[in-house]
Amino acid sequence: MSRVGLKEIAIPTNVKTKIEGDTLFVEGPKGKLTAPIPAGIEAKMEDGKLSFSRGNDDGPTRAKHGLARALANNCVVGVTEGFKKSLQIIGVGYRVNVKGQTVELHLGYSHPINFPLPNGISATSEQDRQTKSIVLTVEGIDKQLVGQVAANIRSLRKPEPYKGKGVRYLGEQILRKAGKSGK
Repeated sequence: MSRVGLKEIAIPTNVKTKIEGDTLFVEGPKGKLTAPIPAGIEAKMEDGKLSFSRGNDDGPTRAKHGLARALANNCVVGVTEGFKKSLQIIGVGYRVNVKGQTVELHLGYSHPINFPLPNGISATSEQDRQTKSIVLTVEGIDKQLVGQVAANIRSLRKPEPYKGKGVRYLGEQILRKAGKSGK
């Protein structure tokens, strides 16, 4: 029995939801999102709460029950609060400039990297004086898109294990290697 799929989603008063066929439309103060409803899963809106049920208990349908609820919940949270991922950029000479919908990254290569942000995603950067690093925050209403953009930026210069330089998620622990012993 799916424990996630059985939980109801409380819809805030400033959020409008509409179910059409196999798609859930969610509109809130921050924007509009859609979530697919997989085959075999039924969505119901009653008394300001969204619930999901399944027709049968075979394996694929059980697996999609929790997925449908999680995708719908991400839409509701996205249009009300939004999502953010923070990246920490550590390295001598590493710089970040946010210019509109483009992030210009200087990551130790011979050229700067211009990373275009997709629609609905914004970024801000700030200097962290305590750790002597740059914190780049990626924000948006679509959880999947925010995570994908953050992962793409991280892949431009992954953290290396000897000095720890590179782009990492804020709070991510990198296993450090000792390097050469010297004798």
